[in-house]
This record gives sequence, C-alpha cells and structure tokens, in this order.
Amino acid sequence: MICKNFSERSFMPSARMQHNKLNKVLTGIRGLDDITNGGFPRGRATLLAGGPGSGKTVLALQALVNGAKNGEPGIFVAFEEDSAHIVANAATFGWNLPEMEKQSLFFLDAKPRPDVVCAGHFDLAGLLAALKAKADQIGAKRIVFDSIDVLLSLLNDSLAERRELYRLSDWLVSCGLTGIITCKNNDSGQTNLDYQDFLQYMVDCAIFLRHDLENRVARRTLHIVKYRGSGFYAGEVALSFGDHGVEVISFPLMPAYDRDSTERVSSGVERLDSMLGGGYYRGAAVLLSGAPGTAKTTLCGSFVLAACARGERALFVGFDEPANEIVRNLRSVGIDLRPHVDSGLLLMRSIRSSLTGAEEHIGTLRNLLETHQPRCVVIDPLSAIINSDANAIRRRMPEQLLEMTKATGVTLVCSSLLNGNDALDESTDIHVSTVADTWIQLSYDVLAGERNRALTIIKSRGTEHSNQVRELILSASGITLTDVYQADGEVLMGTARWQKEIAEKDAEEHLLAGVEHKRKELELAQAEVNARIEVLQRGMAVKRAELEMLLAAEVSRLKKASRTHQALWGKRSGDSQKPASAS
Repeated sequence: MICKNFSERSFMPSARMQHNKLNKVLTGIRGLDDITNGGFPRGRATLLAGGPGSGKTVLALQALVNGAKNGEPGIFVAFEEDSAHIVANAATFGWNLPEMEKQSLFFLDAKPRPDVVCAGHFDLAGLLAALKAKADQIGAKRIVFDSIDVLLSLLNDSLAERRELYRLSDWLVSCGLTGIITCKNNDSGQTNLDYQDFLQYMVDCAIFLRHDLENRVARRTLHIVKYRGSGFYAGEVALSFGDHGVEVISFPLMPAYDRDSTERVSSGVERLDSMLGGGYYRGAAVLLSGAPGTAKTTLCGSFVLAACARGERALFVGFDEPANEIVRNLRSVGIDLRPHVDSGLLLMRSIRSSLTGAEEHIGTLRNLLETHQPRCVVIDPLSAIINSDANAIRRRMPEQLLEMTKATGVTLVCSSLLNGNDALDESTDIHVSTVADTWIQLSYDVLAGERNRALTIIKSRGTEHSNQVRELILSASGITLTDVYQADGEVLMGTARWQKEIAEKDAEEHLLAGVEHKRKELELAQAEVNARIEVLQRGMAVKRAELEMLLAAEVSRLKKASRTHQALWGKRSGDSQKPASAS
C-alpha cells in the first residue's frame, strides 16, 4: 500500500512543474499580506495551527471571503462546527455570507457524527472528488479545510494519516486551488499528534496562532514558522479582532517625513512657546512626563485647543478616563473643547488600557489616524498602554507609534505618568524620552503645607530652549507660567514665593522712601544755601551802590572846590593868569 501510494504520486510531475515559479494570492487581511510579502502561496497549502480562541477559523474564513469579493470564489469545508453557525457568527463582522453563497461561496458540512465508527479502508478520495466537481461548477480558486484534525483522528493509523495528507496536497496542486488548512495545537505552539507534526512539514506555509494571558490581559499573536520560496517576517506579531474581522498588527517601513521643515505650532501656552523658541516643530514628538496631578492632561488639552483654533483636525485619545469627563475637567481651567468636538474638528476617544495588549492599542491608534486624518494628536497617557506589556514589547511601542506619526507629519504630544517626582524614571523605564524630540518635565514641590507645580524643558532638539524652571499656575482663565524665586540657592514657589516677593517689594519701597527723603533734604538745604547766596548778593549790590555814590560825591566835591578856588583867586589878584589847579 505504501509503495503504491508513492508510485501514484510519482506519476504527477506535470502538475508540480506548472508551479515552479511561486505565485501568491492576497489574503486581504491587513498586516498579514505585509509580513508574508504578498499573501499565501497560490495553488499550495497553508497551515493555520492554534489553540482554542486563537482566530484560526476567522482568519481562514476572512481570507476566503476577501478572495470571493475580488473575483476568486471559494469553498469552506467544516469538519468540526456546523456551517450555519459559522455563517451566523460571521455576521458580526459585517460579512453578508448568505448573499455571497448564492454565487461565490460554498459551505460544506463535513462534520463526522458523534456515533460514527471507522471500519475498513477509509480515504478522502470521495470527498475530494465531490469538492472537485463543486469547484469546477463555481470556478473556485480557494478552499478552506477547517479543523481537519477532527477528520484525521478517525483513522488511528499514522501511515494512513500521512497518505491522506499527501493525497490532499496533491489534489490541491492538481486542481490549482489555494488551500488553507486549520488544526489544533497546544499553547506552546507544538502539536501533540503525529499527523499534526507531519502536516507542518508537508505544507508550504505554516503559521502558528496563540491566545494566552499576559499580566491578566488577553493577547493573541501570530508567528510564521516557515514559508517555502519566500521571504517573510519571522517575528511574532499581534492579532486583533475588530468590527470588520481580524487584523494583524504589523508596521511596515513607511516613507520618512521631511524633517527639514522649520514650521512651528503653538503649544497653547504663550510663555511655553517663548521658552521653546516659538513652539513645537511641525511633525515633532513631544513628551510630557510627570507625577499625577502635575497638569499633563491640561497641557495636552491646551495644545489641542490651539490646533482647533487654527482650523486643524485633531485627535485626543485618553486612556482609562471617559472623554466627556476630560472635556468637563478642562473647561474648569479655561479650555473649552466641546464646540470643536461637536463640529467634528476634534475627535475624542476613550479606551481602557487593560482590555488588550500594547500592540493591539497601537493598531487601534493607527486606524484612528487613518480615519480622522488629524494634523495634531494627543495620547494621554502613553504609559498606560506601554506598561501593560512586557519590557521587550514596550520598548518597541514608542518607535512604532512615532514611525506612524512622523511618516505623515503629524505633531504628536504624549503624556507619561511617573510613579515619583524624578525625571530619570522616564528614561530608564519605558524609554520614550530617548525617541521624543521635545521632553518637558512636570513636577511639584511641597513646602509649608502647600503643593506647587513646576515646568522645565529637559530637551528640545533643534531649538535654543530655556533651561529655567517655571512655576505652572492653573486658574479659571487658563495656564500661566511665572518665574520662580531664586536667591542664595533657594527656590520658592506659590505662597512662599509671593511672600518673599512682597517682602522684597516692601524692602525696596522702604529703600526708595529713604532715598526720596534724603533727596528732599538735599533739595531743602540747596534751597537754603541758594537763599543765603541771594541775600549776600543783594547786600553786596547795596554796598557796591553805596560805594559808587560815595565816589560820585567825592568827584563832585573836588570839582566844586576847584571852581571855588579859581573864583577866589581871580578876585584877590586880578591877574589873568590862572594858578595851577591842585591835582
């Protein structure tokens, strides 16, 4: 029997020679075609092996449905679950299978009855012949054998199992059908039965699916074990179920955004823009890190409000906090996002971080980016989704997220929650700070029974940013950044700063008052001196006038005496000659 089986296979070279060149068929499943470099091998068998709930049936059926939508009719052979149940379950993904069954899809119930007993020789020849006739009738190009392990378990003969698997493989090649085979394995990815082990070697493409818990979070993953004749991504990727089916969370390389742009976008806080040299760079990644209550969400809201004021579409994704509460809370500090949410300019989304793993969350963010097409995005906080996974995974998340935003020039602002008030915790824990373009640290200081917030810019690539600490004050009118009090190594904020500033102002006013008093005293003394000088000058003028009067009287007296002397001389002598006048 064994020799006959192999001899039969040896007489089928023509069918194999037709497929020397590896062709592929697109699955239409997002991410899967990327990591397989084009889809499943055409005319060959692909194995999907996984435990319960790992997504084997959904993945196979979705590839079949997408092929039927693109003009490749298909057949679904169910060995374990009733086809009616499969069709009903698929309705949750929006697939109208009853309508597609009329033309491009065929479901075959091949489920063995519970009381079936295998007696004598059994093979798949009859089943495959019927499927061949149906494939020719509808022009099928793809076929799914779901849970084939259920059928092969009836043989209880390893040689017979291998024989039938060879028969199935040769039948797919001879018919030119692209086969998708699903079977079970355990959580470790290893199969337990001989035929399952052999099946992995027989197929051209083997994919393992897993569904397990990590940190009490359900996580589905997909891993391509082998792919003959094709390159593929050999790492493990996340598998996510959405409204339209299953999706592989993969991140192919994207074209880089032009980082030479010097365009600036406002942070929403005028003083912060000044500290940054004009605001954030367009397309930059900004990290706001700090302990709880340091106004990270408030700064995120201010950034989004500024974007909407410019007429730009914005996306605000909040983890573990309802979107309506975020809008309400921000309104208390003068940030009203409700009009922009109502207009559709701002999309607010609230997601529970504990529902899925980090990779699934990144896939959700990617879908939101593609749907809303925002120019500015806020993720508050990023640490909520990164901390839900293991260290090896969390280190990849920031790079994948930034690759998505930078490829489209989206300005990204992320907040990150710190357990303490130490900035270094961020760089040593989730490594977001190493890939962020701008890193702003928010902290608080408790002094004299008062808690005050502070802001400092740790780094901002390409800008001459301020290195000063600013006090961050929240009020009904918005966010205010003020200078802290610094003197003799002492830094004060809040009431202590206010008291110190008041004391300095009082001391300055006292000093100015003393100076003013001295100035007035000097002016009065100057006035007194000037008055004395004026009196002396007036006395000098009087004395000078008296002297002039005396001199004038003496001159007049002398002249009169001379005239009198001459007159007397003339009378005494009668001599015409005048005596010399006394000088």
